Amino acid sequence: MKIAFIGTHGVGKTTLCFELAARMKRLDLSVDIVKEVARQCPLPINQDTTVDAQAWILHTQVAQEIAVTSEYQAVVCDRSVLDNYAYLVHSSGRRPEFEQMVRAWLLTYDALFKVPILQAPTFDGTRDLSQTFQREIDDLIDDLIVDFGVGATMLSPDGRAEWPAVVLQTLDLPTEPPQIDLFSVE
Repeated sequence: MKIAFIGTHGVGKTTLCFELAARMKRLDLSVDIVKEVARQCPLPINQDTTVDAQAWILHTQVAQEIAVTSEYQAVVCDRSVLDNYAYLVHSSGRRPEFEQMVRAWLLTYDALFKVPILQAPTFDGTRDLSQTFQREIDDLIDDLIVDFGVGATMLSPDGRAEWPAVVLQTLDLPTEPPQIDLFSVE
């Protein structure tokens, strides 16, 4: 099973990935996280990104997903190709040569979860702090979800504490690990 959290930068996707992976491990699933690859990109990102930078990010994302999916029962992705593509669209417009790849790769996710903006981005050493840029990317992601017909579950901005449970329920997984009855008498 491969799931991804989609959304703009600074919305808590990374934290959510770790929370969910911990809960999945308690369910005895072998799980790993595909971390956001933009931080490793040797080219400019954020508002200074280029087609080459976003191509590097898209292809690296796919390569890491392939590598991790072959080894684990569950893979949690901190981004998907869709939100990575949104940054490319923001900088350079829609690109048919990338859209075909993004559309095809979106079919490899078992579930996508859209993380809403709850606050302005905070400094993390990499991501842009502009709230306008953050909102523009979020709006582009919403547009691409509709344009690509993506079946993403929208997480409620009012229920942050419940997001891991919502994801588990959507995946038809228990929200708590099964309890072993140590005191049953037979």
